[in-house]
Order: sequence, then C-alpha cells, then structure tokens
Amino acid sequence: MPAILLWSLVAVAATAIVWRGSGLLETSSERLAAHYRLPDIVQGAIVVAVGSSFPELSTTVISTLVHGEFELGVAAIVGSALFNILVIPAVSGLASRQPLTANRDLVYKEAQFYMIAVAVLTLTFAFAAIYHPAEATGGAIRGELTRGLALMPVALYGLYLFVQYQDTLDHESEVDAGDVRPGREWARLALSLAVIVIGVEGLVRAAIAFGEIFDTPSFLWGITVVAAGTSIPDAFVSIRAARQGRGVTSIANVLGSNTFDLLVCIPAGVLIAGTAMINFSVAAPMMAVLTAATVALFLMMRTGMVLTNPECVALLALYAGFLAWIGMETFGVVDLVPSLPPPRG
Repeated sequence: MPAILLWSLVAVAATAIVWRGSGLLETSSERLAAHYRLPDIVQGAIVVAVGSSFPELSTTVISTLVHGEFELGVAAIVGSALFNILVIPAVSGLASRQPLTANRDLVYKEAQFYMIAVAVLTLTFAFAAIYHPAEATGGAIRGELTRGLALMPVALYGLYLFVQYQDTLDHESEVDAGDVRPGREWARLALSLAVIVIGVEGLVRAAIAFGEIFDTPSFLWGITVVAAGTSIPDAFVSIRAARQGRGVTSIANVLGSNTFDLLVCIPAGVLIAGTAMINFSVAAPMMAVLTAATVALFLMMRTGMVLTNPECVALLALYAGFLAWIGMETFGVVDLVPSLPPPRG
C-alpha cells in the first residue's frame, strides 16, 4: 500500500508540473501568435495545439529512449487522442455559457484532415507489419517501424502546415498584438518545455510502477493515467477558449493537437531511436476506436454547427464506455482484442 500511495502522489505531482509548464507555454504561445498576427483557426490548430501537445511528444520520446517502452508511448498518444476527442469538447461545451459553435472550415478542413491523419498512421503501422514483419508471439502480428516508414506521417504533417500557411497568407489581422517582446516570450516558451519534460518523466515512471504493482501491462496505464495527465493542457486551453465564446479555437485546438500527436509525436520516438516494434494486432483496433470517436464528434459538430449539452453528455458516455472496455480487455473479462497485453501474472 505505501508503494501505491507513493506512486499515486508522484502521478498527481507530475500532472501538476505538466499543468504548470503548459500554462507558461500557453501564455507565451498566445502572445507570439498575436505578435505575428495569425488567424484564430491557425492559432488554435498549430501554435496552441503544438504547444499543448508537447507533453505527448515528450511521452513518446522518453518512453522509447529512456525506458524502452515504445508501446507505452503509443498507448499514451492514442489514449490522449481519445480523451481530446471525447472529453475535452464535452467538458468545454458544458462549461461554456452557450452551445459550442463550429464553422465549415473546422468541420470540412480540420476534422476531415484529422481523419486522414488517422488513416495514414494506420497504413504506416500496416506497412511495418507487411514489409518488416517480426516473429509472431501469442498470435500477435508485429512489425518493425523504421525511420523511412515514420517519415510518411511526418510528410503529411508538412502538407498540413502548408495548408495552414496558405490560410495565414489570406488572413488580414485586425487584432492589436500589444506590447510583446518576442525574445522574452521565446525564452519563456523554452523554460516551459523543460518543466513539461520533468513532469512527463514522472508520469511515465508512475505508469511503469503501477504496472508492476498491479501486475498489469504498462499499456493499460499509458492509455489511461499518462494519457489523461498529458491531456490536461489541452483541456484547460479549450475550456478557457469556450468560456470566452471562442468555440472555433476551442475545437480547433483539440483537432490540431490530435493531428500533431499522431503525425509527429508517435514517429518522433522512431526517428530518434532508429526503429521500434509495433503490435499491429493491438494498434489496428485502437485506431478503429479512434476513428469511430472522430466520426461521432464530426457528426455532432455538423448538426447545426453546434455542440449541444446532450451531445456533450453522449461524448462523455462514449469515453466512459471505452475505459470500461479497455479495463475488461486487460483483465481478461472480454477478449475482443486477443493480442492485447495480458496481465503479467
């Protein structure tokens, strides 16, 4: 019991550190975006999204390089993406004084591009299993993810940046940037990144420790504890934007963060480490769940271009259902994904 309490405190403290570092990062990112006069959708989908997604990027790199747990990093990214898609828009909508609004750019550009990102990452995992297969263990289909394959999603993110750049060229900002010192804000941003790395290391260590204490795979804790902890920055950014009546920025941050998570954060660990093993038998069902969650959010946003309170409650119910399912899979209550990492005992 003392070990459980100790690592629970570590997880809480690490989450608080991530939250603090992300607060600094958010402030500097918004001031720099205002200084460079970026449009709202670009600010939400790139500047704020990339900034608030740095915890997820750190998770993949630290899990792969320091702890040799690439699957823990992937689980954290997928879990974070699901948390972002289902929980953050729902909580933002419920916290807002009015229904969360969207627009056609958000629905037909950001949401659909994000769905393409999910498809491309799934293809990348499939190519790893097809062209670099590893010896099957326990019926699992495994493959080696190489740097060449990892560049596929990164290249797609480059296209995403190009599209956003074109939007920036077409935008004429009327917002007064105020008295911003770019050099000071860039320094603040660098400091915030260092603070976030410290917090993420604590979360990853806590996830590994929980796996050992409860005799369960670290996959379970990565897709729940680490995912939720690293998504805290995205939640605060989106909720604050929603309460200010900036529904587009709120949802764009979620979609932009997930696009960055899938196309950059997961490949980052591979690009740095050289190669990583991927369990496609687990990755494919997880990506299918992520696709279904994205479709649900897409359809709810498209109806009237608003996210109503009943729709927000439905999103939360979907996330609760996912947590219940993944818990039952891990402890062997159900076996819809036979190759999911079983309990260690």
